[in-house]
Amino acid sequence: MEALLAHSFDYLSSYEPSKVRKGLRQVEGLLAQICLSKSKQPVSDKRRSLLSFGGPQLVPKSLSELKDDLAFREFFKLQEGFQWNVGMRLVICLEHLLGRGSNGTNDLLILATLDLIQGALLLHPPSRTLFGREIYMNLLLDLLDPINCPAIQSATLLTLVTALLDHPANTRTFEELDGLLTVTSLFKQRATSREVKLKLVEFLYFYLMPETPSRPGTPSTPPGLQRNPSKMSRSSHSPPGHRNSRGPRDTRTTDEKQALLGRYLNNVEDLVEDLKETAPFGATVC
Repeated sequence: MEALLAHSFDYLSSYEPSKVRKGLRQVEGLLAQICLSKSKQPVSDKRRSLLSFGGPQLVPKSLSELKDDLAFREFFKLQEGFQWNVGMRLVICLEHLLGRGSNGTNDLLILATLDLIQGALLLHPPSRTLFGREIYMNLLLDLLDPINCPAIQSATLLTLVTALLDHPANTRTFEELDGLLTVTSLFKQRATSREVKLKLVEFLYFYLMPETPSRPGTPSTPPGLQRNPSKMSRSSHSPPGHRNSRGPRDTRTTDEKQALLGRYLNNVEDLVEDLKETAPFGATVC
């Protein structure tokens, strides 16, 4: 697995789009190998699927299967260190792609990178602490700029949800960098597509959910993943180099977040009422 990761990381750091694409495909193949398994079908069904699709169908592994899977356990162990951390390499790749301007080829690479970041963060939740750093959170906020295509904006919102999930410290960084202003400004833009506006509403529902503290003893940033703070800080309230000093138990309630969001958006009360009535994420909002 280390050899495959080494090859893919080399490709991801390349300036040639074809090599970056190859690196992304190698990472995708590795994650697919960990998450998918061959379907257990009767022989007759297998023959039919082979004729229809040219190969055996793959199905997602259940969580019970995944936790005992040797490949997953090896992958998770490798992610604990700097050298083999996939999330870190993908975020650096995304940073490089953002510096190359907007064109069809580059946009496709950005989309693929965002999808893989989501997968890496879901498979290794501790890597989410990367987005407690201003420089990395700013990458996602930059991708929500109206100049970017709707597909990138939608994928960025999904990545943002994955980055904030169960990590209140990341949400505080998002707020301090005027993330709410970025999201609501995009929502108010007439040129914003209907699909993106729906994603934005879904994101706001997610944001308004009450938070639970991170596990005690979880460091704000994993060892080896330190990097100089962003020089592109959007927040006028925090000096350059400011680091989030909030503890893991510094969470906000729905009412507190409603007040924050209300600075930028009207009728937030209606969103909260909908959230209480529908419970879209399976949790009760008090």
